[in-house]
Amino acid sequence: MTGRVAASSTEAGAGPRAADALETVWLTRFIAAVALLVAVGLAIDLGATKNFGWDAHVNCAAVDAHLVGLDPYFVKNLRDTELSYPYLPVTLDAFRPLCAGGFLVGHYRSIYLVLAVLCALLLPGLGNGRPGPHDIALRVVFAFGGFLGFEWIMATGNFAVLSGLLTATALALLLRSARSEGEGAFLPLLAGAAVLGLVTSFKLVFFPVLAALYFLPQKRHRKLILIAVAAAMFALPILISATLYASLFPSWLSAISGQIPGQHAPGNEVNPSLLFLALTLADHFALAGSKPVVAVLYAFAAVTFVLAPLAVSVWRMVRAENPSAKGSPLAMLDRWLIDHPGMAKRITVLAMYALYLCAPRLKEYAFFELALYAAVLVVDLPAAALAAVLTVAIVAPTLASISGNAFMGGFGQLATALVCFWILLPRRSAPSDLVVRAAGVEPAQRLRTAAQEHTSTHAQHRSDTSTTLPMPKPASVGMHYCKRA
Repeated sequence: MTGRVAASSTEAGAGPRAADALETVWLTRFIAAVALLVAVGLAIDLGATKNFGWDAHVNCAAVDAHLVGLDPYFVKNLRDTELSYPYLPVTLDAFRPLCAGGFLVGHYRSIYLVLAVLCALLLPGLGNGRPGPHDIALRVVFAFGGFLGFEWIMATGNFAVLSGLLTATALALLLRSARSEGEGAFLPLLAGAAVLGLVTSFKLVFFPVLAALYFLPQKRHRKLILIAVAAAMFALPILISATLYASLFPSWLSAISGQIPGQHAPGNEVNPSLLFLALTLADHFALAGSKPVVAVLYAFAAVTFVLAPLAVSVWRMVRAENPSAKGSPLAMLDRWLIDHPGMAKRITVLAMYALYLCAPRLKEYAFFELALYAAVLVVDLPAAALAAVLTVAIVAPTLASISGNAFMGGFGQLATALVCFWILLPRRSAPSDLVVRAAGVEPAQRLRTAAQEHTSTHAQHRSDTSTTLPMPKPASVGMHYCKRA
């Protein structure tokens, strides 16, 4: 009898193990194919002979103009360009070491490759364990290939790769310390919030991303302190620019608002954002000149496509924990986030993704930073969801780009980012799986362990009591735990 129980237990465990092994092999091969595709795309970009990198040239031309006492916000003072400098005056001195000697302009492609790798390596996981080679490789692939963001950085030479590096640093500080207790453990969180606030000061439209810090698994007063620190760091470069660069600050305001006649204005550029989608729709009905109509369409798109799905998904999980709970919804959310730190960290990054995606000005190269947020979220997805995200976010746009399709010039990046956001949304039917994965334990492994423990307990009970009661089949035990999961 004992031999039959052991044999049946072995057969019950062999099936899931074989299925998991087959899934792992298939997924590894698929990721390798995606990585090869991304490598081909990078090779094509690096081998291009066209003179790209205009943003790097503009930025360094502005630094050079400032060095000789010229106002860098007037395009006529910049060498060999018709584009304007969009950053705060304080960045003119911050970027000076980067532009010294013309090294960055001449070698920005190789420099940006190294910086992108650093971004991927800095990105943290949602669990407590060290990331394995599989996770690191997946983040690197997503950083380079996600939404074609890095391809646009390589084409334009934009400094968004620097903000991506700071974003990865902020996420590492915030997520790796999110579960720690004590005053000493709060310092990395403060540092992460400060870095995140500094990042948003580069591009002011991304300021709402700071609100996502509220989803961290911390007490409410701590979260409000983190948001306040981030907001202060957002405002600090503006205050420094207004006080120490008083002669340049009005020029910066005029440049970014399009008040300098006869020159390029960043706010007038076409970009694949939800606001531009609303403008396009309003223009179709000859209402593009009506700002209230455009604002309503923009708000409707942001709420319908992004914010409402996120809010509904989170609230369903909170209510599913205790449907009959009474009290303030905000207090219930606070308790749930602290009780589920793994899921709280996931929702924090997903909220950053959502708020970033809703920005009114979302340039093509900005999708690189969006890909960094997604790279944190995709690692612990189930195989089918991971394959879907990789296909939508990397395979389809990369193939379109290699084939010369107009994907890069339309709303393709926005569409792929929205679809990936919907796939990444947590589902009420499987919150435990996401929490288990975030803790570094596969749900299938937990299932097999539980089934084996259950079978061993019954076998030991039969041996001790010498009863003739029928043993439950291991397969039925497996089904029992599947239903509970």
